Amino acid sequence: MNIAITGGYVVPVDGEPVDGGTVLVQDGKIVAVGADVDIPDGVEVVDADGAWVLPGFVEAHAHIGVHEEAEGWAGQDTNEMTDPVGARMRALDAINPADLGFADALSGGVTTAVIKPGSGNPIGGQTVAVKCWGRTVDEMLVKEPVSVKSALGENPKRVYGEKGKLPSTRQGVAAVIRDELTRAQDYVARKAEAEKDGKPFDRDNTQEVLAKVLGGELPWCQHAHRADDIATAIRLSEEFGYRLILNHGTEGHLIADLIAEKRIPVIIGPLFTSRSKVEVRNRGLRNPGILARAGVELAITTDHPVVPIHFLVHQATLAVKEGLDPDVAIRSLTVNPARIMGLDDRVGALKPGLDGDVVIWSGDPLDVMSRALHVYVQGREVYRFDESRGEGVVADPFYRERR
Repeated sequence: MNIAITGGYVVPVDGEPVDGGTVLVQDGKIVAVGADVDIPDGVEVVDADGAWVLPGFVEAHAHIGVHEEAEGWAGQDTNEMTDPVGARMRALDAINPADLGFADALSGGVTTAVIKPGSGNPIGGQTVAVKCWGRTVDEMLVKEPVSVKSALGENPKRVYGEKGKLPSTRQGVAAVIRDELTRAQDYVARKAEAEKDGKPFDRDNTQEVLAKVLGGELPWCQHAHRADDIATAIRLSEEFGYRLILNHGTEGHLIADLIAEKRIPVIIGPLFTSRSKVEVRNRGLRNPGILARAGVELAITTDHPVVPIHFLVHQATLAVKEGLDPDVAIRSLTVNPARIMGLDDRVGALKPGLDGDVVIWSGDPLDVMSRALHVYVQGREVYRFDESRGEGVVADPFYRERR
């Protein structure tokens, strides 16, 4: 799709804002951003005078499509809680693009989401990045797999403790993870030896995935709230040498200097929740600012549907109110999650070569009174706010070729 969005206050995020700037998208990709952009013939021109123009937001930790809203058990595919080791499971295989949450995402300016299995298992499965609009998950796909999800703390020990099986304690959870990664090390060695000798080798889907973690191909997304669980996450990552991404990090502010020193990124949130369990009793809107000031690379998450995904930007706003720098807040919704999750070659900023995922806002998105007026995914308008009806309208992906 070819469009030129002109006259707005353009915030590239990875560059200085341009008042009265233009964003040119051709064949679904951004080709130019700036004050003086030549617009080729035949390109649709969209007037954004008086509005703000930003890249689509990136939600780095969501369960949209696998934990469907208003569906009850029928739409609940977040956790395969019959096996504590789920590395072979793929969120990709459980996503329903018809989930109501995808429309909500667009209304909140979110155009890309990393969808993860839940936190019921010590090793939960493979994550996937998708656009928030499309007919099938295959058409929406940005990258797969993105990482492997793992969980420490209360959730896995409760799930399996109630079943009367391992793990039922924190030490048991860590042991399950350690045992499986040790098996993966042995698997890698056996496979290499078989290949060297030219012998047949029986593949194992679980170990193949964990081998990619050990080899640095896939990062490890670690669900951890409490400071002691975060310390365990760091300990395990250093023992096995994989790249660690902390998810939630509720008490990360208590050891922010340690996390920063080890250059571990944190996807923090959800921030709009009650203190529903012991390990989130220190949840607070000040925490993102404390982490950022310590030098931690930060992304903000809703953990949708724990917090509705269209409230992503509002979490950032209230974190700013409690001390987070506004520029860091915007980066925590765009370039930071894109870079943390390895998607920055596609999304997260307005710059040539990236996908044409652009959102026109009525004003500064950190102002709670601002709204997303137009949302473009790869240059196609997929959402607009209809002033006459007072509601958002999502383009029907099944009829997109008929327009």
